[in-house]
Amino acid sequence: METVFRYTLTLLITTVAGFQAVQVISRYVFETPMMGLEEMALIPTMWLYILGAVNASREDTQIRANVLEVFLKTDKARHWLFVIAETISLAISSWLTWWAWDYFKYAKRVWKESPTLYIPTIIYESALLLGLVIMTLYTGWHLLKHLRTLTAGGEARPVDTITEPAEVTEFRLLTEEQKGEKFHG
Repeated sequence: METVFRYTLTLLITTVAGFQAVQVISRYVFETPMMGLEEMALIPTMWLYILGAVNASREDTQIRANVLEVFLKTDKARHWLFVIAETISLAISSWLTWWAWDYFKYAKRVWKESPTLYIPTIIYESALLLGLVIMTLYTGWHLLKHLRTLTAGGEARPVDTITEPAEVTEFRLLTEEQKGEKFHG
């Protein structure tokens, strides 16, 4: 799944960047904008945003404000916090998915088209429904993982014995190297 997302998102971002480059060159170098290019660029752009959000949900790497985590002393307490957070996320995601379903039904009934190229807008409007369905499933999966961890009955070890993420270790090494350069350079 990792490979599928990596190549799909790379293809989409390259396509969006290509459309933008063509638009800038045609508008500012040749002084003739290409009609309909923005409409064509909207399709990969919407799919890029939504699939990027799905990928973050799959990896469980969304931006979070984990302020309460600092005050918790054990893994068990942290997992309870994760269960509460995932439950709230699942409720909100389900609610948004319901709204996306209603919007999809509306878009299918109305069948709008883009003004210049007459591209059916449901091509990119359907991304919202599909993305929210998948994000809701991943949120449910993460909730089940945290519940399984809690019910496994593992020992509650102190938080300070938890290994730090690779990003923190890398940042620490980089700052130590910079300090060394200041003193030796």
